[in-house]
Amino acid sequence: MADAAAIATAGAARPGGPSTLRRLFSHRLFVTGIVLFGAMVAVAVFADLLATHDPTRIRARERFRGPSAANFFGTDNFGRDVFTRVIYGSRVSLEIGFYTVVVTAICGTAAGAAAGYFRRLDEWVMRTMDALMAFPSIMLAIAITAALGPSKFNIVIALAFVYVPRTARIVRGSVLVVREMDYVQAARTVGAGHGRILAKHVLPNCMAPLIVQLTFVFAYAVISEAVLSFLGMGPPPPTPTWGNVIAEGRDFIREAYWITLFPGIAIAITVLGLNLLGDGLRDVFDPRMKIQQG
Repeated sequence: MADAAAIATAGAARPGGPSTLRRLFSHRLFVTGIVLFGAMVAVAVFADLLATHDPTRIRARERFRGPSAANFFGTDNFGRDVFTRVIYGSRVSLEIGFYTVVVTAICGTAAGAAAGYFRRLDEWVMRTMDALMAFPSIMLAIAITAALGPSKFNIVIALAFVYVPRTARIVRGSVLVVREMDYVQAARTVGAGHGRILAKHVLPNCMAPLIVQLTFVFAYAVISEAVLSFLGMGPPPPTPTWGNVIAEGRDFIREAYWITLFPGIAIAITVLGLNLLGDGLRDVFDPRMKIQQG
């Protein structure tokens, strides 16, 4: 019995230990990704300090001015400073991405854990997830946002509906493997309840694939938010987001290319940083990668 209890409390290696952190910060993709994404997060956090103008103030006489010392990214069709609007747009876009990740992580983990651990729920939960995945991602997000109305909260709900099924499938697959491990069987033997087993032994050892998935969900959410805002389903003007700044400049792309260029670059840097971050996490957490590198 004592041996069983010892096995039950052992578990598998979990992300976050000193050796894992050393491997992460020696991985060039991870370091590059965290620098790029960290820079965009810093821009969003310190937007009030970095901004040079009021993002919503209209200056009709300064319309379509090109990039200069006075307006780093030029001005738009209302004379508003594009640099300032991109800076403040990062705050909205990253906020929506962050809350989408939080909701997706909670709901996807709960659904995947329930389906993987409780056999009776598996069929019901996963068929529901499959039904949601049958719709094209962006079309489902557009339909939900159109039904709920344009706002930051509704975009988060719509994107969560899109990405929860994918996250649930990944968690379920991990739980199906972990629930059969010796230390989980030992925990059952010593009388641990289902809640304790899930919280202490199963879910902590499913974190690595979940963390990797959530970095990609963040990247997809940033892109999807830009698409929805571009289509007029994001936060209503004059609130700046990367998507609606691009939408406002699409009719003037030949005369004032900078209106669409700079928010597009901001989206590209953010998504590239998150993808590199996710690739680095996958390389470090994936056991097959460890075997190849060892």
